[in-house]
Amino acid sequence: MKILYTNFHDCHGGGHTTYVLALARALGGRHRVHVAAPPGSRLLAGAEGLEGVSAVPQPFPNGIRRLAARRRARASLRALLREERFDLVHVNGSADHRLVLSALRGLPVRPRIVFTKHNSKPASGVGAWWRARRGTDHVIAVCDDTRKRLLDTPYGRLPMDAVPNGVDLERYRPWPDDARCQARRQWLGAGGDDVLLLGSNAGTIAYKGWMDLVEALALLPEVQRARVSVLLAGEPPADDALARIEALELGGQVRFAGLLDDIRPMVAALDAGFVLSWDVETISFACREMMAMGKPVLVSDYAGLPENIDPGVDGWVVPARSPPRVADAILQLLDARDRLPAMGAAARAHAERAFGIERFVDATEAVYFRAVAAGA
Repeated sequence: MKILYTNFHDCHGGGHTTYVLALARALGGRHRVHVAAPPGSRLLAGAEGLEGVSAVPQPFPNGIRRLAARRRARASLRALLREERFDLVHVNGSADHRLVLSALRGLPVRPRIVFTKHNSKPASGVGAWWRARRGTDHVIAVCDDTRKRLLDTPYGRLPMDAVPNGVDLERYRPWPDDARCQARRQWLGAGGDDVLLLGSNAGTIAYKGWMDLVEALALLPEVQRARVSVLLAGEPPADDALARIEALELGGQVRFAGLLDDIRPMVAALDAGFVLSWDVETISFACREMMAMGKPVLVSDYAGLPENIDPGVDGWVVPARSPPRVADAILQLLDARDRLPAMGAAARAHAERAFGIERFVDATEAVYFRAVAAGA
């Protein structure tokens, strides 16, 4: 097959970028794969480094005020679609989906279009109806929660599969004790052996819920609070969040690793991970990466996050936006320090059973074959 992946993010891209790169990397040797992404984006840079993959600089401007830019983007995308005659276009957001449909208008041959729903935002309104009715042949939901949410939308009448995100279990694997201790000393120094280090590589956007954990930490009695540190990877947080951390007198216990090209040393240092999202989330690559590296994970009960966890075995589930319940969970972690390694081993075993990249890629490829066959 000749496949085009599109995504509109013009910067880091988060899980969307991880998703597209994983598929392009795996399928570049089986099919003729192109990736169209904005210039300067992490996705385009990543695609340029993949063997057997053609990376195409393609903006996906959005908004009425960017009409001229949208016309130019439409013309360049239309030329690509006309020249390459793709069998299938896999779109990953409303902005790129919309531009693909506009660019295809009037072309004599239309590729099959697969749409992946990557977030929990409602798929409603005239735009969603138009994209579903006029320009989608198959839908992929990245977890069961997303699939259920889509059933009552315009996409619910289309062929749909739930294909949970997968991670590279060889890349994301538990580190040996000596390497893990060395990574831990990088953040806590030589005297941090007694500190419970909780962390997240899910980012520092507010809806990821990391401030709920900070607020929960402030609720603990002083003795327990002093035994916990927090480590976060992602872009620098908003000024109001930093001010709140200082107001809670937790500046010395909350550390920011920044945007990391390789999150493994940071994750290796943790005793446990957390993803406490309360909006936009689906199933979380970050959660699955931490579990694959042998870390039990504390998640909120939002969207598909609980689908990752066997509570009490490889992690914990708490209500979203509930610092008091998160505080209770932290106390449980402090009391269960000796059990955390065994829970981490259970998390790794869970990842090996259910999170493998091969399962994810093969299931997605099967969707492609069915979509193309249905249009033959």
